[in-house]
Amino acid sequence: MDKKKLTVFPVFHYVEPSDVRYQRESFAKDFAKHENRFQDKIDDVKTWRAALTKVANLSGWHLKDISESEVIKEIIQRINSELDREVPLVSEHLVGMDSRVKELLDLCLAERLDCVRLVGICGMGGIGKTTLAREIYNRIFCKFEASSFIADVREESESRGLVSLQQTILSKFLMGAEKNISDVEEGKKILRKRLCNKKVLIVLDDVSDDKQLKALARKDWFGPGSIIIVTSRDSHLLNTYWDGVIDIYRAKGLNDDEALELFSLKAFKKPHPEENYVDLSINFVNYANGLPLALRVLGSSLFGKTLDVWRSARDKLEAKPNRDIMDVLKLSVDRLDDTQRDLFLDIACFFKEMDNYCIRDTLESLGHYTYDIDVLQGKSLITITSNGALWMHDLLKEMGRDIVRRESLEEPGKRSRLWSYKDVLHVLTSNAGTEVVEGIMLNMPIEAKEHLSAEAFSKMKILRFLKIGYVYPPRDRIGGPIQLPQGLNYLSNELRVIDWHGYPLKSMPTSFQPNKLVELRMRYSDIKQLWKGIMMLNELKLIDLSDSQNLIEIPDLSGAPNLKQLILQRCTRLYNIHASLGDLKRLIRLDLNGCKCLKSLPHKINLEALEFFNLSGCSKLKKFPYIVENMPRLWKLYLSETAIKDLSLLVIHSTGLIELDLRDCKNLSSLPIAICRLMSLKTLNLSGCSKLDELPENLRKLMAWRC
Repeated sequence: MDKKKLTVFPVFHYVEPSDVRYQRESFAKDFAKHENRFQDKIDDVKTWRAALTKVANLSGWHLKDISESEVIKEIIQRINSELDREVPLVSEHLVGMDSRVKELLDLCLAERLDCVRLVGICGMGGIGKTTLAREIYNRIFCKFEASSFIADVREESESRGLVSLQQTILSKFLMGAEKNISDVEEGKKILRKRLCNKKVLIVLDDVSDDKQLKALARKDWFGPGSIIIVTSRDSHLLNTYWDGVIDIYRAKGLNDDEALELFSLKAFKKPHPEENYVDLSINFVNYANGLPLALRVLGSSLFGKTLDVWRSARDKLEAKPNRDIMDVLKLSVDRLDDTQRDLFLDIACFFKEMDNYCIRDTLESLGHYTYDIDVLQGKSLITITSNGALWMHDLLKEMGRDIVRRESLEEPGKRSRLWSYKDVLHVLTSNAGTEVVEGIMLNMPIEAKEHLSAEAFSKMKILRFLKIGYVYPPRDRIGGPIQLPQGLNYLSNELRVIDWHGYPLKSMPTSFQPNKLVELRMRYSDIKQLWKGIMMLNELKLIDLSDSQNLIEIPDLSGAPNLKQLILQRCTRLYNIHASLGDLKRLIRLDLNGCKCLKSLPHKINLEALEFFNLSGCSKLKKFPYIVENMPRLWKLYLSETAIKDLSLLVIHSTGLIELDLRDCKNLSSLPIAICRLMSLKTLNLSGCSKLDELPENLRKLMAWRC
């Protein structure tokens, strides 16, 4: 055992271990004979005595009131288990694994010996969850009484059933003593009975359903110190299932250096690319965006190929994604319900690169549920960053778009979503749209101009999302990318979001009844008037017509009681705002910055939810309206470059103000005493107020104390 590193299991065959340990009874007699016989080798006899003492201290079997057949079964199981626990082969090409293994080992080996813990490894398909789990298993399995790595749980449970997986675990731990399991419930009872006192390590790889977890691993089935490692694309699955100690490790993609090394190992069988292939290698690495699956698939497919083949493969990827990669990624989408699938496809086709959007609000505007957004995040299909931005891996985006392309390979107008510049122009210029089109996004180069016919949208009856603009929107108005010389006859009444940069007409189509419209964004438009009279728009939450130089008035808004944002920045000809604006009790943001022709606001306002109010640059505005009720939520008020003279009523009713901007208010000669009662005020800008001689004494003291 000491010299050859063998494993020894003593079997005390109807003898007492203590007699062996101390050489008593028959052992005493036999050793007396040995000492007499081997007087010239007495040191050997002492070595034999020490060996027996050491053996007696080892864990083994004592045959006493136990049938030999039962002990033989246990011996076979133990030996088989130890043979399985030989050190596995070292995995090849574990690029970037050391730091990840260290992080995960810190979770697995934390000092929590009195409990059973679940360690989840979560992430998108192909990110390396299984490889990481296998490496952790290889490094720590010897610390447990029994261990088992169950691969492909999702696939195995679908093809062979959960009972088969239960039998696999039992056969690993118990050497087939319990093979005939009749159903899942019986399997649960047997697992619990046979493993409850064992410290075990179990890896369940690629779990997709809580039924799998419930059938294979429950917290009360195993002994203290046991660890269950689960790899899954769905972190919610683990959080809702396990009520014990749980640690979630989110698998990360490779950085640029690691990605290039892994790709090179597959493409060149060495950790760096060959000289003439460096630029092309970087192209493929950028395409894979840190996803190990893609790096391995692409690198292996290019091994031994010529430069011409490499270039052709790169060009093909731009036109048609790799099926092997897409099929793995698509497994995550296949298990989504209809609303979650639609949400995923909308994000992949329209929103992945739209950082300027308040993304969650816009998705809800399209009829999606916050719950489904969280589901996609839990399934590692999207990521919500710390600042609330949405992120999706490039290959997941490509996979989603591939799903939509395959709805109609030949005719784009028969697909549910259109985002490709080429495809959208084909559909709109040839009037090839159909009733299946739900969303259109057209981002054009800044110099491009296209003329559409009046019938361009006539067949798209269920269109709910329309975005037209530039790839990089210009800061100065240069007109929109789309011209409609014959006007526009039709827009779908199903539209929920319209974002049309530079809308070229003076009004919307007369047949358009936007009862479902939630967001209307038409910056730099030629709109003169939105609508006449009252239009029932109960769903409308946002209007943004900034830089629409022809806009002269805002119509009756009483039919839009749920409007939250009205943004009319730099509408320089706007002179009239309907009195109904003052009764929008859910309005949070009112931005009229730069509306230099605006002379007055509604006589009365009752904007109890208002938080942000910007009137900067309204140089003809002299009087603030009468405030019916307090505006306790108003915390930002910008009045710079206005002609306002009196702030008394405004200050009294805006007790929650944090920021007040009065720069260059040339007509302001005094501040009301009530301004001293604005206990939340942190920023007060009075620069350029040339008629303002002095501040109220209490305000001076207050500002000095705060400084």
